[in-house]
Amino acid sequence: MPGPNRMSWHDLECYGLPENTTAVINVAGQNILDPTCRWTDGFKQNVVNSRVETTKSLAKAISHTKADAFVTISGVSYYKPNDMEYTEESKCTQYDFLSELCHKWEAAAELPKDSSIRQVTIRSGVVLGKDGGMIKQMYLPFFFGLGGPIDNGSQYMPWIHVTDLVNMFLFSIENRNVQGILNGVAPQIVTNKEFTEAFASAMRRPAFLPVPRIVLKLLFNEERAKIMLEGQKVVPKRVRELGFQYQYPDINSACFEVLGKKIVK
Repeated sequence: MPGPNRMSWHDLECYGLPENTTAVINVAGQNILDPTCRWTDGFKQNVVNSRVETTKSLAKAISHTKADAFVTISGVSYYKPNDMEYTEESKCTQYDFLSELCHKWEAAAELPKDSSIRQVTIRSGVVLGKDGGMIKQMYLPFFFGLGGPIDNGSQYMPWIHVTDLVNMFLFSIENRNVQGILNGVAPQIVTNKEFTEAFASAMRRPAFLPVPRIVLKLLFNEERAKIMLEGQKVVPKRVRELGFQYQYPDINSACFEVLGKKIVK
């Protein structure tokens, strides 16, 4: 939205980016799991446009600057859910709407081959933070003892603490040797059941009421519910090789932090 010290998308289209721009980060995107929005063709198009068209606009604008880095976000839905272990070098073909979305999103960020601007794409997992997203939606059910795993909880849940994700963006800007794909996930691989147990333990609440598959499909539509019912085994191989340091590498410390609690040893 227009305002002091802001640029609107209209400003970007008319005037481009400021001359002294040194880096651009794009994390724009309509919340796919917004329960107040029905999964209609119109909403799906908003989901696509809010990611693909914004990224195209920024890629075009940054090409006319002397910026050093263009860092964009994508998702682990790029990878197909199965028991394979995916690193940044893994290649996957499009297999559903969410996968196609990630492919289009990443393609929209591509700069001309002769560009001197470093390009980084961070494929993010579920972001854990106290101020919104998944944690905000889960808090009340778990507080009242109504929490539990999704379905049988066996699906992998690639995740990252919001602080680590922010730091990964900064790391990508500040280090000139960073480029290409980074898996924006924590190094600890967990299932949804293991996450549920860690979150419930941090809240000191029981968590034995599973969320039935059919309920999620009714609430979110089958195509969208797959985000929660299926998961990928994603590891941040290049992230670790590049020397990035996580503040919250394990699910227990992450859950305690987002709930503002201290770990009792």
